[in-house]
Amino acid sequence: MNLKLQKELASKITGVGKSRIVINSAEADKVKEAITKADVRDLIDQKVITIKAAKSNSRVRARLRVIAKKKGRQRGPAKKSGRKTARSKPKDNWISRVRLQRKLLKSFKSRGLITSSTWKNLYLKSKGGFFRHKRQMLQYMEQNKLFNKK
Repeated sequence: MNLKLQKELASKITGVGKSRIVINSAEADKVKEAITKADVRDLIDQKVITIKAAKSNSRVRARLRVIAKKKGRQRGPAKKSGRKTARSKPKDNWISRVRLQRKLLKSFKSRGLITSSTWKNLYLKSKGGFFRHKRQMLQYMEQNKLFNKK
């Protein structure tokens, strides 16, 4: 049974595409008799002709991604733009490292934990980049027994 005309009328009335119009096959005889827009409108009201829901993209994955980002995930190296040195300059790293080491040495000297000669030796080592970080400097001092005994 050819119901092309009725489908077309229904799509014009509802403002949706023909592919979304569904005609109840049990009531096909009733639909075949409908040749005017008014007839088709009545059939839509009677639910003989129905409209499929519009398809849309699922947001499930997007929502999961947002949750993951809130947790701090999805931040791999591909998310970073620019070189490693663009984010933190080597000189800035050096400055902060040396300042920390010097501050620590100054506090040790003022508290009398190290002698002036030990302080000078460690200060020059720090300046020369001998220690990679504070922890290494403390390990060096422990291993070489540079702390004063009280």
